[in-house]
Amino acid sequence: MAHIFVTGGAGFIGGNFVLDWFATQGAHADGIVNIDKLTYAGNLKTLTPLESDPRHVFSRTDICDRDALDTLFAQYKPRAVVHFAAESHVDRSIHGPAEFIQTNIVGTFTLLEAARAYWNTLDDGDKAAFRFLHVSTDEVFGSLSETDPQFSETTAYAPNSPYSASKAASDHLVRAYHHTYGMPVLTTNCSNNYGPYHFPEKLIPLVIANALGGKPLPIYGDGKNVRDWLYVGDHCAAIREVLARGCLGETYNVGGWNEKTNLEVVHTLCDLLDDMRPKATGSYRDQITFVKDRPGHDRRYAIDARKLERELGWKPAETFETGLRKTVQWYLDNQAWVQDVMSGEYRNWVSKQYAA
Repeated sequence: MAHIFVTGGAGFIGGNFVLDWFATQGAHADGIVNIDKLTYAGNLKTLTPLESDPRHVFSRTDICDRDALDTLFAQYKPRAVVHFAAESHVDRSIHGPAEFIQTNIVGTFTLLEAARAYWNTLDDGDKAAFRFLHVSTDEVFGSLSETDPQFSETTAYAPNSPYSASKAASDHLVRAYHHTYGMPVLTTNCSNNYGPYHFPEKLIPLVIANALGGKPLPIYGDGKNVRDWLYVGDHCAAIREVLARGCLGETYNVGGWNEKTNLEVVHTLCDLLDDMRPKATGSYRDQITFVKDRPGHDRRYAIDARKLERELGWKPAETFETGLRKTVQWYLDNQAWVQDVMSGEYRNWVSKQYAA
């Protein structure tokens, strides 16, 4: 069986990608070797639907462990690597940047070195067919004003947090391995994802969980920070297109064409919950509370995804309204999953971060 490697495949986007891969590729889909360290946000229960599927192999491996990576490459001989593994929460990077440097920079370097060593052993045909797809973020481009044009693939990098700086460094490493060693790499820079299996420290799942729990709905600052929102299933579809047909060495921006302020997002979530799981009295909007803004909070992100549509024919299938309704319904239907992750370390983190 042919395989691809997916790093971080027990996390939010990686887990959705793994599930969607088998759901969309059919009975003849390549197998996946799922490489994940299982940090706090890695959740094997996300992968429960694949427990009896022999095409899915899980390996609890740190991408900083070169020996372990070499063993996996030698054993499974993948035709591609899709690299999601990363520390990704801006707030956590402010409190503890060291883990972000280690995983996002050192880990990506180690994975590139292992992939390059393996790639150099392949015959000419397999070498030409091999792909290394690096999944990154729009946050590497910094912050926009209300009137600035959207981020394009040629926008200068200007990261403003330890998280975005570490992702920018990893992007540069991937680019360098293509230009220096000729490795067949691809990079995607996506906007804010939302959807099923999202760890409830991020805005949308946090608001849903707190709303249902009768807790305050925390919004940083004035709530007018703008993000472009991308349904995770659309993101997974874009990655499959780039992996299959992307031009080597190129970057592709992946966005949802949904610029919303944080306050707009929370209001929409409250209105959906009022409709789908109404309170006995009042509205979920009554639980909104404003908290002190976080340091270095970027004002606006916006993605220009026209290159991906023009060259590969991809555009998002979901609007913000349809995607968000699907997301709320999933969380209402999967409260056991939510309650399982909302324990221990997570609770301590939220108490620390959102203390009034």
